[in-house]
Amino acid sequence: MRPRFDRLEEALTVITRLLAGERVTFSGAYYDFEDAILLPLPERRVPILIGGNGLNRTLSFAARFADEWNGIYLTPEAFTKRTRRLDTLLQQQGRAPESVRRSIMTGLTFGHDDADVRRQLNGRSPDDARATGRIAGTASEVKDQLAALAEAGVQRVMLQYLDYDDLSRLEAFAAAVL
Repeated sequence: MRPRFDRLEEALTVITRLLAGERVTFSGAYYDFEDAILLPLPERRVPILIGGNGLNRTLSFAARFADEWNGIYLTPEAFTKRTRRLDTLLQQQGRAPESVRRSIMTGLTFGHDDADVRRQLNGRSPDDARATGRIAGTASEVKDQLAALAEAGVQRVMLQYLDYDDLSRLEAFAAAVL
């Protein structure tokens, strides 16, 4: 894991500088550049999103490089813990906490009623799914969970809906919740 994070750190160091229009000379353990430039430069600023739940390196990278940090399958309590840590790291970098958008990616299990939710979860309890950071329940329960995430500081939610063959359920979710 350490070499993967080291490689990511070097890449972020170089990529953010190139995207800013700098000429980059860099010699690291993984990458070497001499007077590198990015052409053509993007017409608009390219935002950097860093996803992951690690309290140390992942959030440190987010504080140094990111425009958005994306937590993955986190309960509101776990998200709050990480966003507070990110705030501290951002302040240490001389960045305002509001300079990094906070988002979450998680799974969605939506049902028309309690029995339908349990069917979608193959008989498992919705509470068990929620304990792992999933959004699970009926329309009112899903709204409550999304509200709890917003209260924890989540500014954007990316829901994974993996039942590709059941678009009518997705449409019902959109009508009832969104």
